[in-house]
Amino acid sequence: MGTGCKRVDGDGDSDGAASAVLVVLVPFPAQGHVTPMLHLARALAARGVAATVVVPDFIHRRVVRDGGNGRGVALASVPSGIPDGDGAPGFASIVQAMERHMPAHLERVLMRGDDDLAGRRPAACLLVVDVLASWAVPVAARCGVTAVGFWPAMLASYRVVVAIPELIDKGFVSEYGIPILANGFNKNKCQVKANLRAEIISLFPEELELTTTDLPWLVGDVATQKSRFAFWLRTMERAKSLRCILVNSFPGEAGAAGATVPDQQQQPLQPGPQILQVGPLLAITDLPKDNLKSSPVKTKNTSTCQADRTCCMEWLDQQRPGSVTYVSFGTWVAPIAPDEITELAVGLEATGRPFLWVLKDDPSWRAGLPAGYTESTGAAAVAAGRGKIVAWAPQEDVLAHGAVGCYLTHCGWNSTLEAIRHGVRLLCYPVAGDQFINCAYIVKAWEIGIRLRSTDRGEVEDCIGRIMEGEDGRRLQEKLDELRESVMAGEALCIAKRNIEDFIHGI
Repeated sequence: MGTGCKRVDGDGDSDGAASAVLVVLVPFPAQGHVTPMLHLARALAARGVAATVVVPDFIHRRVVRDGGNGRGVALASVPSGIPDGDGAPGFASIVQAMERHMPAHLERVLMRGDDDLAGRRPAACLLVVDVLASWAVPVAARCGVTAVGFWPAMLASYRVVVAIPELIDKGFVSEYGIPILANGFNKNKCQVKANLRAEIISLFPEELELTTTDLPWLVGDVATQKSRFAFWLRTMERAKSLRCILVNSFPGEAGAAGATVPDQQQQPLQPGPQILQVGPLLAITDLPKDNLKSSPVKTKNTSTCQADRTCCMEWLDQQRPGSVTYVSFGTWVAPIAPDEITELAVGLEATGRPFLWVLKDDPSWRAGLPAGYTESTGAAAVAAGRGKIVAWAPQEDVLAHGAVGCYLTHCGWNSTLEAIRHGVRLLCYPVAGDQFINCAYIVKAWEIGIRLRSTDRGEVEDCIGRIMEGEDGRRLQEKLDELRESVMAGEALCIAKRNIEDFIHGI
């Protein structure tokens, strides 16, 4: 994949084995996308590539405020037009920033520094762009810079998006992305209800039991779903010009279920960009070879965050090995409704087991907590020291701690990989986006977790009990240990590393 870029020796070796080229990386500006892009940048930097990650100003401000840095890669901030605030900007604001404010500034980053007799020459040799940040693809074309894509999630979720034309053609979704039910078109255009059977998506093995209600753009009300579908259509049209797609997933992700899918369904529909699976990137960049449970990634180091970390870890130190349920639904948007929060809180207390629950100290996140639940004089579990609610937790440190035996998760892809990395069984409660696809693989293909069908207190108590003890728990742990060995230290990791090295050699 030649670009005509000049390679610069990194350490003066005459054989040129260690050399540096400038690669610019552009993530979609949300934590679940920025984190794996930084992992990719570090993997490239460790192999002699000079990597610069371009983020909008509101992301850069957060990184600086949290005391973080690029850890071996350069971070460049570009104006977004979004004012600084306490919360993360919404999807619509982010899309407007990407389409209207950021392109001209990225162009200056790509072109700066090189003037010759022929005119401006790109400073960057290659642009690696998150597929969801497709706004950067036409910028690269204007600058004469080769662009490749990055998909921070499962290959399976990428295949769904690539197959949008097929889903429309086969009548699974309308031209606006709204699911078409088995009993006819959803004429009221209301969100599909769980009790209506939708058609099984033919892209997946039947045992995964995925339906058109699990499509990643089905977030919010119908108007929001249509808007997101339009975003995906534009995204995939731009992605057609990408030379290849680097995917933050591991070879063989389909597991045993993949054996039932015809070979042509194991890869995205052709024609299209070449696919290289290079994950999990967190294992390639940070994991010690001889100890899967040590040296967790430190992402924040300000005094406040250090105090939070100390508080969490000291509390975990007081718990019995494998006894704690860790609960977290990510950090971007409030995940579940107040009545669900109420039931979950009561269910966690009813287990009689210790739990560590991450909930932002914000009304939109904590609405529904029973009165006094977070106070030492309130709910019985908290008063007895069995329950702890925190606004932030060092997730990798927590999952690496021996006291944690179960992770109640929204099934975000980064969280899923971190749980596999540290061998923690999963209780799955997907909320939106690709989380339903991830959940299906966790539960049906890899068999390393179980699905929480509702947050009803009885369901919560029963599922946590099944995971933490008995035959179900032992079976899940055996499957998890096998997957962990393969993905984090075995053949799959070797293939992913080789794919990264082949990619670098092709620059």
